[in-house]
Parts: sequence; C-alpha cells; structure tokens
Amino acid sequence: MDSCGFLRIMAEYHCPDAKTLQELKDIANKLRIHSIRATNAGKSGHPTSCCSMAEIMSVLFFHTMRYKVSEPRNASSDRFVLSKGHAAPILYAAWAEAGLFPIDDLLNLRKIDSDLEGHPTPRLNFVDVATGSLGQGLSCAAGMAYTGKYFDKASYRVYCVIGDGEAAEGSIWEALSFAGKYKLDNLVAIFDINRLGQSEPTAFQHEMELYQGRLESFGFNAYVIDGHDVEALCKAFHEASATKDKPTAVLAKTFKGKGIREIEDQENWHGKPLGDKADDAINAILKLVSNQGPPQLCPQKPLKEDAPVVDISNISLSEPPTYNIGDKVATRLAYGTALTKLGHNCDRVVAMDGDTKNSTFSDKFRKAFPDRYVECYIAEQNLVGMAIGCSTRGRTVPFVSTFAAFFTRAFDQLRMGAISQVNIKCAGSHAGISIGEDGPSQMALEDLAMFRSLPNATVFYPSEAVSAERACELAAQTQGICFIRTSRPATAVLYSNDEKFEIGKAKVVKNSDSDQVLVIGAGVTLHEALKAADQLAQQGINIRVMDLFTVKPIDKTGILKNAAECGGRIITVEDHYPEGGLGDAVSEVVSMERNIIQKRLAVRDIPRSGPPDVLLDMFGISAKCIEKAVKEISTM
Repeated sequence: MDSCGFLRIMAEYHCPDAKTLQELKDIANKLRIHSIRATNAGKSGHPTSCCSMAEIMSVLFFHTMRYKVSEPRNASSDRFVLSKGHAAPILYAAWAEAGLFPIDDLLNLRKIDSDLEGHPTPRLNFVDVATGSLGQGLSCAAGMAYTGKYFDKASYRVYCVIGDGEAAEGSIWEALSFAGKYKLDNLVAIFDINRLGQSEPTAFQHEMELYQGRLESFGFNAYVIDGHDVEALCKAFHEASATKDKPTAVLAKTFKGKGIREIEDQENWHGKPLGDKADDAINAILKLVSNQGPPQLCPQKPLKEDAPVVDISNISLSEPPTYNIGDKVATRLAYGTALTKLGHNCDRVVAMDGDTKNSTFSDKFRKAFPDRYVECYIAEQNLVGMAIGCSTRGRTVPFVSTFAAFFTRAFDQLRMGAISQVNIKCAGSHAGISIGEDGPSQMALEDLAMFRSLPNATVFYPSEAVSAERACELAAQTQGICFIRTSRPATAVLYSNDEKFEIGKAKVVKNSDSDQVLVIGAGVTLHEALKAADQLAQQGINIRVMDLFTVKPIDKTGILKNAAECGGRIITVEDHYPEGGLGDAVSEVVSMERNIIQKRLAVRDIPRSGPPDVLLDMFGISAKCIEKAVKEISTM
C-alpha cells in the first residue's frame, strides 16, 4: 500500500502536492546536515539520534504546527516538547531553518557563551521545559495539553517526541495513563523508534505491534508508520487533529543515523560526532537535496488567537486568617483553607494531588473549584511533571500536594523543574515522626534536605495555622519552586490574624532580657520548645524561642543577632534527619562566626510506629530532651 493509503482514509484529508513533499524531504536532510555540522563543531553531541527524527521535525515545523517565529512562546501557539533532549541539535536546527536565528549560530553548540546547550533549557525562548533526564517530557506535555483543553479551553495542540530507549521509564507510562484517562485529544506523543539505545539495542527494537498494543491499552489512537516517510507523517498528524476524546500516539519506525552511510542502524555511534567522516556524510546527504536555498514552505501557520489573557500577579488570600490564639489547628488543614482562599481570588490557581486529598486537605479546594482540581492518582512523578507543564508560559499557578515523603520519588522531576525555572508550589503533609503510628515509610525525614538542595527554591515550614495560610499566600506570589512543609498534629495558634510574615524573616515567639540559649524550631518542635521554655522558667532558666518560618532563605541576620543576645548558644530542634535539614541550615549561617556554639537535636535513627509524644521523646526532640540540651549547653 502506498503512503497515501497507509492510514485510514479521511475524506477531508488531502495529500500534499509533490512539490511540498519534496520540500519537506529537503528540509529533513538539511536538518541532518545542520546536526552533523553542529556536533562536529562542538566536538560532542548526538548526531545519529538527530538523524532518526529529521522527517518528524520537518513535517512538524514546516507543515503541521502553528506558531509564530517572532514570538515562540505565544499563548495560542502549538507546543513542542523534545523529551529525548539529547537530540537538541535538530531542535535548534529547525528553529534556525524557520528563521528565528542565523543558521551559522548552530556552530556555537555547547560553547560556554552560547545558550545552545547540550540539552534544551528555557534559557532559549523557544523551549518551555528543560529535558535530557529521560522519561520526563511526556508528563510536561500532558500538563500543557490538560491546561489547553480544560483551563485555557484553547485550540493549541501539544507535540512530544519520545525516544524508544526512554520509553522504558515508568514516568512515561504514568503520563500515558494520565493522558488516556483525561482524554487529551490535543496531545500527540511521537515515539522515535530507532531500535538502538545508548549501549545496545532497545528492549523491543522494531517490534512495532507490541508498542501499538501497549499504547492502545492506555487509551491512545496508536498509528504505526514509516518515520522517514513525510507523506505518512503528514497524514498521521492530520488524523490526530481530527480525533476527539483520545490522545494520539505516532509510532514512527526509524533508523538511528538515517542517511549516513556505514553508520545508519549501527551500534556504538550513540553520542559521538562524526569526526573525519562528517564531510563525506554531508556531501552524500546534500546530493539528496533538490532545493539548497532557504525553505519555500512558510513555517508560520495561521494561529487561532483563542488562549485567554492571564494574570497571575499579586495573588493573595481572599480573606485573612480567622483563628483565635490558642486554637488547635493542623497546618495541613490551614493549607487547604488557604489554598481555597487563593482560588477564590485568582482563577488561575489550580490544585492537583496524588490521591491524598483527604489527608493534605486539598479536597477543600476540589469542593470549591472542581474544574480547577486535577486528581493525578498515585503517580507522583507524573504529578510533578504534569504540574511543571501546567505552569509553562505563565498559564497557571499549580499547587501540588501529597505526603511530603512521596515527593522524594519525584526528585528528578523537581531537579529538572529547577533547571526549567518553573513556577510550581509543592505542599508536603505528614512530615516527620510526629505523624505517629503510620510508621517510618510515611514519615518525611528527608524532604527539607531535598527541597533545600534545589537552586532558587523557597522552603516554608510553618508552625501553626496563621503562618501556614500566609506561607501559602507568599508562595503564590513567589516565582519558582516553593515547598510548604505541613504537619499532621493539631498545634496551637500563636499569632494574631493580622501578623505580617516575610520570606527569610524568622519570628521570636518567646524572649526575656536574661535568655541563656536561643532555641530554634519549626513545626511541632517549635511547640516542644515552648513547653521546654515554660518548664525551664520554673527552674530560673530563661531561653529564647525562634520560629524559623522559612528554612530557605534563612534569616541570617535574625539568628546572629538573637544568638549574640543569648550568649552565643544555639540549639536547633527538628522533626527531620540531621542531614540537610533545619540544623544544617543554621550551621551554614554560623559556621564562620566567632563565639557561637550550636547543639543540634534531630531524628538520628530510623523511627518506628508509636504515639507521637512517645516518638518525640524516644528520638530526642521532645520538650524533655530540649530541657536537657539547654542545661548541657548552658555550662559550655
């Protein structure tokens, strides 16, 4: 069967004329040549991985996609995600051929003063998300598609190219499940099935029917085509655009190094420039190019400018906190309350959860705004990746919640999100041993270390309801990744409803003129410190108690000032392992300061199930343990 009849014939589809098809073939070969030249100039890169997808890129960028070269991130334009980020040179080549920047700039690939990095990052105005840690692009694309279909209600479409090697990643299958569940008919997942991985052939090589069966089982229309046939690609993408209530998967059978003699479909050429073979390869490919001048096809398809104008600036609570001092309220409950207030004030605040909404209290938002709540189920990698996609181009401010411990499963997504300069807000509940009987598998004891390690992240650790609500408000107003650590136990409200909070500013909640030690806590340990302060006061020992509020950035000025007023003695107490948490953050502040000593109380062993109060005592972070530590450090 010829390629015009390769897929199901649709009456409204018209095969491109011979001139157009030849131009698409020519562009594909030009993209191959650019990729070979760029990687040779940079003396590194993945030209063979680029060559397998040249026709895919040609058809997408010069026939199918709608976008503006003058405004790559136009709100109404189609989105493109290169999940197989190591093929970055061909993405750069497509934009250069489209006229965004001079083709000669491609020779700056991977140079220190060029933004054409080894893998795509949003330093480039045509890249929405950083890719290269494989298996993540499809979740981001699904988030973009969900936003387009359900939040923007716009006509833009999302295309994601995935390598067959990375298809082994579980995050790909989480994203496929999500896309099928939510009928993302504006999403096209394009699998570049070139048979070869980095070190050996992929698990399923060219078993195309196997791929097709798997994709169909996830609710996709899955088309197997020759990925080097531009006509088949044109038809597949057209049929995808006409498909309703199902996402589309284009399973493109390709060959790694396509067009390069003696290298095509051969092992041991992954991630290697062609070196002295480059000139012969280029000359051979040039002979296949009919039009060696600029493309005759216009890459700018007409846009339907139907994405709404969005304002995500100055988001605030719709009303202030309404608590009484002394009320017992869990910070996780205050999070749900605050999130709902933010939703009332801004229709671009959206919430998503991993089937823990009745524990994180994001269900309060769902009840108020069911159309802006996304249930991602127990698939935390896709949960975070999807949120990253939702946040791109400033379309939404996603609040992502689950147990804080389960964010560790998505650390790579968070790491790549930081590189992507994304704007997402993560709320992790059930922090530390204070959750009690559920035991260590549910106890987040590494989460502060993880989020603190992310560049430019902001880490909130509210201790009671008022500060928890204000942390949510500040997070909504702060660009970048924010983490709000919430606790399971109900804790007493300490602040008046009009108390002002700032990022990087701690609060002193108990002090006197004769304080001997500065005790710094957050969450449940702040309340343990206050109990210890009352007990010690009865013994004639006064201590100062500080609520850190944000662990990153930390209040260096406040800590040093109050430590000096307490004789240079600091105790930190945290419901977290000692590595990377609150104590480490304070140690970094005082490490070069004279006449300051610090004692650190933290969970120093693997905990177990038990009543929260018993666990706090057993693992050395209770009020009794703080009392003992104060007496020890006071004599130093």
